[in-house]
Amino acid sequence: MTVYLDVVFLENVLMNYIIIFASNVVVRAECKRWRILLASCVGAVYTVVMYLDIVPVYSNFVMKLLLSFVIVYIALKPRSLKRFIKDLIIFYLVSFVFGGCVFALMYFLKPQMAQIRNGVFVGAYPIKVALIGGLVAFIILQVSFKIVRTKFSKKDIIYDVDVWVDEKLVRVKAMLDTGNLLRDPITGYPVIVIEHKNLNSAIPEKVLNNIDKILGGDIGELTKDEEFSRIISRFRMIPFSSLGKQNGLLLGIKADSVNVISDEKTEKINNAIIGIYDKSFTKNGAYTAIFGLDMLEGGNQNESIANIKV
Repeated sequence: MTVYLDVVFLENVLMNYIIIFASNVVVRAECKRWRILLASCVGAVYTVVMYLDIVPVYSNFVMKLLLSFVIVYIALKPRSLKRFIKDLIIFYLVSFVFGGCVFALMYFLKPQMAQIRNGVFVGAYPIKVALIGGLVAFIILQVSFKIVRTKFSKKDIIYDVDVWVDEKLVRVKAMLDTGNLLRDPITGYPVIVIEHKNLNSAIPEKVLNNIDKILGGDIGELTKDEEFSRIISRFRMIPFSSLGKQNGLLLGIKADSVNVISDEKTEKINNAIIGIYDKSFTKNGAYTAIFGLDMLEGGNQNESIANIKV
C-alpha cells in the first residue's frame, strides 16, 4: 500500500483537533482556536516521526507522556498545577473515548483497509472514521458529563463572591443552588439573592428600609433623597415562587459586576441582578447569599418565574 506522509500528517491534525476541541468543551477553558491547531500539529508531527521510525526513542512511553503534557499545555494553557492535572486527565479520558469509538467503527467498517506501522494506523479509513468517531465520541462525552454534573452539581458548595454596586464592594459567602433559576424577566440576567444586612455598605439605607414601599410603587417621598434617586434606575422587580409563597416579588438592583471566586478561576459576570432578601438563609451564617448554576455557565434561558429555595 502506498502511504503519503502529507495525508498521514493531515489526518492526524484532524483527529488531534477533534480530541483537543472536545477536551476544551469539557473543561470549559478559554483557549484560542489557533492554540488547538498548533497543539494538533505538534501531535501530528510526532506521529509522522514515529511512523518513519527515524528517531526510535520517540516511540517509547515516556516520550508519549511528555507529548501529552506539551499538547495540553499548548492548547488549554492551564494557569495552575491543579488545573493542569485536571485538564490532562480530561484529555486522556477524551482520547480513550475517541479511540474506543474509532476502533469500534474500524471493526464494523473495513478493518482490512487499515494497517499498523510503528504504532500508527494508516490506510483508507482515517478521515471517514475520524469524523464519524469524533462525532459519536463527542456526543457520548457531552451526555456523560452532563449527567455527572447534574449528579454532583452540589447544592452545598460555598463560593466567595464579590459584588460591585455603584463602585462599592460587597463580599459574601454564597451557596451554589442548582435549583435556583431566578432571572430578571425583562433582561434575562441571572439573579444572586443576598441577605438584606450584607448590603448596607453598598445600597442606600432608604432603599433597604423601604423595600415594601418600593415594591408597591409608593416612592414619591423617597425620590427627594439624592442617593435614592441615583440608584432608582437600577431597580428591577423579580417574580419568584417558593415553598409557602406563590407569586412573590423581590426587589432587584442591577450590579456593576459579580465575581464568583473558586480555587481554579474567577468567573466575572457583568450582567447580573442582586435580589434583596429580608431574612436569613441559615441560623449559623454559613452563607448569606445564593445563586444558580446558570450564573456560572452563562445560560440563555429566560425564566420569567423561577423557584428560589429560602
